[in-house]
Amino acid sequence: MKTTRLLAPLAMFAVAALSLSSCQEKANVEVKNEVSESTVSQIKALGFSATEAKKVEGGVLVEGDIMLTDEMLASTPDYKMMRVGEDEQYRTTNLVTGLPRTITVRVSTTLPSAYVTAADEAIRRYNAENLRIKFSRVTSGGSIVLTKSPSGASYLASAGFPSGGNPYNQVLVNSDALGTSYATTTIASVLAHEIGHCIGFRHTDYMSRQYSCGGSAVNEGASTVGAILVPGTPSGPDPNSWMLACIGTGVNRPFNTNDRTALNYLY
Repeated sequence: MKTTRLLAPLAMFAVAALSLSSCQEKANVEVKNEVSESTVSQIKALGFSATEAKKVEGGVLVEGDIMLTDEMLASTPDYKMMRVGEDEQYRTTNLVTGLPRTITVRVSTTLPSAYVTAADEAIRRYNAENLRIKFSRVTSGGSIVLTKSPSGASYLASAGFPSGGNPYNQVLVNSDALGTSYATTTIASVLAHEIGHCIGFRHTDYMSRQYSCGGSAVNEGASTVGAILVPGTPSGPDPNSWMLACIGTGVNRPFNTNDRTALNYLY
């Protein structure tokens, strides 16, 4: 998940730091992070945009906060696309199976204690929906582990999609950028968003990231082939989904009516 205002100081710092590097160092970084043409083709085949894709350990980061593992890049997952209105889209790749089941969530000690409180709120939001998946916070192990992101990360948090019927096992949280001064509800909204990726949800505004991120319209990937209009949802856009690509400073995004419809449709 990204936010322009929260990341602006981080971006300025990055520019200043890069200005101190030699041209050779810059070239090395560019080569290291370069995404090959074959990988670009794999990204597009999965229905994602390769624009600004970054090579990271174990795979590629796309759309600002989504981790596509090497395993997923090489796969051809059976996915469904759920269409909610004209602009808001829910698209799934792999899903969590073996329902009903409980997914355990652990907050790593690399994160401040405020993130434990926020994780509890995110878990409460999911469990309040009486889905066929439940969430429970644990202090050891964990199906999903929330842990601190690498230094210099360009996102607020990132996660991937399910594999083999299990949720993606890690959420990287940029606690340096997000901090602890924001309300618990804001941090919980970010964590709930990333957990949404872990169980198979894509950005609801992937057809046009301009919707939540501003700037020029950017289509994050696949067409609407195979889209399913969820019964009972509006034909117009909804600006409050928990799975919008970007979030503003201090914003709280609990599940709205369309979110609940999609969650119950899948789980």
